[in-house]
Amino acid sequence: MLKFIFKYFVELTGNPYSSSILKSFAKSKCSKPLIRPFANTYQINQNEMKLPIHQYGSLHDFFTRQLKDNLRPIDASPNTLISPVDGVLSDMGPIMKNQTFFIKDRLYQLDHVLGSKERAKKYEDGFFYILYLSPRHYHRFHYPISGTLHSRYALGEKSFPVNSLGMRWGDALFATNYRLISELQTEFGNIAMVKVGALNINSIQLIHSEDKFTKGEELGYFSFGSTVILFIEKNSQFHSLMNKSTEVTVGEPLAVWNKQ
Repeated sequence: MLKFIFKYFVELTGNPYSSSILKSFAKSKCSKPLIRPFANTYQINQNEMKLPIHQYGSLHDFFTRQLKDNLRPIDASPNTLISPVDGVLSDMGPIMKNQTFFIKDRLYQLDHVLGSKERAKKYEDGFFYILYLSPRHYHRFHYPISGTLHSRYALGEKSFPVNSLGMRWGDALFATNYRLISELQTEFGNIAMVKVGALNINSIQLIHSEDKFTKGEELGYFSFGSTVILFIEKNSQFHSLMNKSTEVTVGEPLAVWNKQ
């Protein structure tokens, strides 16, 4: 029962009005009594938290908690791609032309996610990773590699509920939900980092806005439910190091470019 209730606070609902109410409540001090039940329900490792549990003033503060310093070692190799989040690698694989792939149990095409065929063409024959963050995970995201910001844009300002009826009969609802996309320029090619938040609201908060960034540097955090997708441009030296359904942490290498 508790997981069912907390699911609404993490993912919100298909109704923008009820989502707004849940969001306001989660950010208020009235939600503080729910912090310990939330931590217990999802078996959150309190030893990793930067602050003791009683110092968080709301459920939202707890959900967006930081970790203790240096708790997630960042792989320092210049030719590795690291996980930008703590989460589960729910899917991965090569990106073929006009390929469809599963996101939240539904098939989508790359151009729907990135907003245009022109943007998608760049990543054909490349590689993708889909990383799902459950309620128990640390909900801040980091840069997966060093480089410079090529572009940043938001899509799907209008959101629709992802419920069983909509998933069965609607259009590609995922592609209309709010998401923030950062295209990263690196020495190995471009990488599109797609941050997907909860339904009906912009739940993606950025704390880094500089054009240059370093691998492992914190980029922002999710206020509510979240997924991160990485699209990597084709490079013959690219080699994935992970298996599907693997639990990963920030800083852990997902792939390597084998320099010749």
